[in-house]
Amino acid sequence: MDQKVKQDTHKLLPAMAHGTITKLFNNIWVVKGAMKMPMLMPMKISRSMVILKDADSDELTLVNSMRLSETGLAALEKLGKVTNVIRIAGFHGRDDGFYRQRYGATVYAIKGQVYIRKFDQKSSPKEYMQADSYLDKDSPLPIKLARLKIFESSNPPEALLLLQQDGGVLLAGDSLQNTAKPDEYVSFLARKMMGKMGFFKEYNVGPGWLQFAKPNAAEVRSILDLEFDHVLPGHGEPVIGGAKEKYRPVIEGDLKGCH
Repeated sequence: MDQKVKQDTHKLLPAMAHGTITKLFNNIWVVKGAMKMPMLMPMKISRSMVILKDADSDELTLVNSMRLSETGLAALEKLGKVTNVIRIAGFHGRDDGFYRQRYGATVYAIKGQVYIRKFDQKSSPKEYMQADSYLDKDSPLPIKLARLKIFESSNPPEALLLLQQDGGVLLAGDSLQNTAKPDEYVSFLARKMMGKMGFFKEYNVGPGWLQFAKPNAAEVRSILDLEFDHVLPGHGEPVIGGAKEKYRPVIEGDLKGCH
């Protein structure tokens, strides 16, 4: 534990504005908040963290981790013990170290993901931390009745986490989004830039992910081979009910940026 704290302490970033923790399903909650983008121009976007609870042990697993305020952490602690963090998005992870330092949580990441501050690994090659465990598609998970779908062609690697409950609950990072319009956490500059890039659409495949990670189109379309009824995206509103069919048109359509 002491080694982890020493490794991560000087790299932690402050909490930003966020909303309240909302329950969606049995032992599944979500909270939405702001994130400052690592760019020269100050720009803030909206993101969401999913909280999963093991009912037998009261252990909490955070997916798409987001540092909460002290008030938010107090509400989180009432749900259970923060035990695990799973990083499924290659461009996320900035707050994973906070939960390792604060609670001693075990940090899981997808094999091939690195912790850097910029989007381009070549321009920012130095890792500021490492995960405790790196996952592939066959790795055991700290969550019951769950499986990973990893986009092997994505650079950096990206994954979906499928929970086998309530007809299938699919957790996404940057790959599947649902942002019909900008919310209160999106800054003015971000509204302009993201609007031009096609971010503000319902049931969308992340345009930034397609452009920068360049996954294989066939691999993206294989999302439809999964059985799911709901999507909890890393960006945007939860899609509750009929999610697979709602995403089908865009997944089967022109995936600009894929190869």
